Amino acid sequence: MAEHEFAVTRTTLADGRELIYFDDSPGYATGERVRELHDARDLPEAITESELRRDPLTGDWYAYAAHRMNRTFMPPANEDPLAPTRPGEPPTEVPAEDYDVVVFENRFPSLSMHMEVPEDFAGDVEGQGLVQRRPALARCEVVCFTPEVSGSFRDLPRRRVRTVIEAWAHRTRELSEIEGVRLVFPFENRGEEIGVTLQHPHGQIYSYPYLPPRAAAIARRCREHRAETGRELFDDLLAAERGSRRRVLIEGEHFLAFVPAFAKWPVEAMVVPYRDVPDFAALTDPEKEELAGILLDLLGRLDRFFEGVERTPYIASWNQAPVGEDRRDGRLHLQLYSMMRSPGRMKFLAGSESGQGAWISDTTPERIADRFREVAR
Repeated sequence: MAEHEFAVTRTTLADGRELIYFDDSPGYATGERVRELHDARDLPEAITESELRRDPLTGDWYAYAAHRMNRTFMPPANEDPLAPTRPGEPPTEVPAEDYDVVVFENRFPSLSMHMEVPEDFAGDVEGQGLVQRRPALARCEVVCFTPEVSGSFRDLPRRRVRTVIEAWAHRTRELSEIEGVRLVFPFENRGEEIGVTLQHPHGQIYSYPYLPPRAAAIARRCREHRAETGRELFDDLLAAERGSRRRVLIEGEHFLAFVPAFAKWPVEAMVVPYRDVPDFAALTDPEKEELAGILLDLLGRLDRFFEGVERTPYIASWNQAPVGEDRRDGRLHLQLYSMMRSPGRMKFLAGSESGQGAWISDTTPERIADRFREVAR
């Protein structure tokens, strides 16, 4: 298999945020073509004041970022901030007339390293010693999959998907080195139905200075399962699904795509490596290559899942192992799901789900798997 060639080029935007190009087009990897890196906008320095507060009833941390109230919302196509900056059009977040894949620090981040933390920052709310608080020091990034303002991840050529995977690996490696970061979380939201505010094909990467509830729960269960059985939880999960085959969608050399027996969303699938891979940065070239094909296959099926629906709204949630701890307490895997339960109808998280986290599904994992197989090509 030929090596996937791409070039990484860094620059700084006018307000001090970092932007990184990942170019796979001919000439960049060999140095024959280079990037113009000047951002001509007149922007104030990027400064945020996000904070974290801990719920004393559950122990969970929440982020507070009031500056996000004024973030960009559904702009017209000619004002797309994620498009390339082209002659005669308003300047965008990307100071180039074209790009392949680009990553930059979010202009309206939930967590940020662009903060001025006072020396007397109070460690709890109102000095009561009950609700802990601390600065939300970490980093949030935007990943633009393509310069095209329309389309979707599933429309990318396989080579470009591979470049996106390389970008996820690169950013996972570097974000994991930020002091205090405990989890790196790449994800994609697609569809107005779930609150997307920019239609340009893109995803995000959050780094967290704490373990969010799902990552913490997975880590805890991995430890418990290891103590109880002497085996790894994800190995046993894969063995069970491969043994049953009832919900298996794609069985590759390196990855298994399946509907988990415990699926809770109206449409849901997982992609898990057979090898104990903690994160994108630990993937081999053959694993990355196979993953690119599996993603295109699975997302294509998702958009054929409902008759009459061309673009199924979804969340692609890339779970990775905790940073700086036992890397066995998690494994890289995709949780792909949609809130759509039938064409034009969404599952709303009402009293039981939102109030108590007690999930009630309107279908079964087996029916979901059957439909995924029906729409395979």
